Amino acid sequence: MGISISEDFCLYTLQFVEDQVICAGDKDDLEYMTRKLKEEYQVWGLETKYLCIGSDQTAIKLDNEYVQTCSEYEYLGVTFDKSGKDGNEISSRIVKARNAIKCLNNILWSNEIGKDRKLRIYDAIIKSNLLFWAETWRLTENNKRKLLAVEMDAIRRSARTSKLDGVRKETIRDKMGRQKTIVEEIESAQLKWYGHVRRMDNTRLPQKVLNWLPQKRRKRERPRTNWMDGVKKAMSSRDLRDGHWNERNQWRLAIASHNVEGRFKSDTYI
Repeated sequence: MGISISEDFCLYTLQFVEDQVICAGDKDDLEYMTRKLKEEYQVWGLETKYLCIGSDQTAIKLDNEYVQTCSEYEYLGVTFDKSGKDGNEISSRIVKARNAIKCLNNILWSNEIGKDRKLRIYDAIIKSNLLFWAETWRLTENNKRKLLAVEMDAIRRSARTSKLDGVRKETIRDKMGRQKTIVEEIESAQLKWYGHVRRMDNTRLPQKVLNWLPQKRRKRERPRTNWMDGVKKAMSSRDLRDGHWNERNQWRLAIASHNVEGRFKSDTYI
């Protein structure tokens, strides 16, 4: 029952604030665990919904009654859907950020508000909304272009510069003091989290899940870029290697810049 993560650990449930996730290796186990979960939920007047991720929806029938299905659900402000991908969530964040930019348009274009205050407003309202849970995103090139476009839209308005003015993006960034792009900020946040997990003891669940590989065979097609591919690419661009995360302070200094030559004094890695 559950999913075998390692030789001595089996994951069968994840409990959150108001939700519980059950993990099963096959349909029989899933139906048994769902039945037990539903029986307990009925005592407390709670409902059970079923979301099938990564494949066609498979009906689950308990006591001659089908479990209610859904195509997506929202948890702690993040939308999960049956595709198992984060493209829809990133698109949703981009829409919310653009709506915020429209609402703040008069403030961003104002010549009575200094650039420092505009950037603080951008960080507090627009960027914080856009990058919510960005540590878990799988950044494709298409997503990067969309995120950079949103960021430049806000910075361009703050600089009171229109696209028709023909001013280069680098010039606008220099004027506003924002040379570091939003994609680099996401990569830095992901590397911080990655280093945090890697420093955990091997018995901790996040460490086990990070090292876990599904046993089911992959479909015969070109593998899609996953989250770990993005982390490795970000590490490579900053000249980071396995084991550097053990030196926390230097790790954080290194991920803040692409120029990390000479930052690490130790040549001993794991």
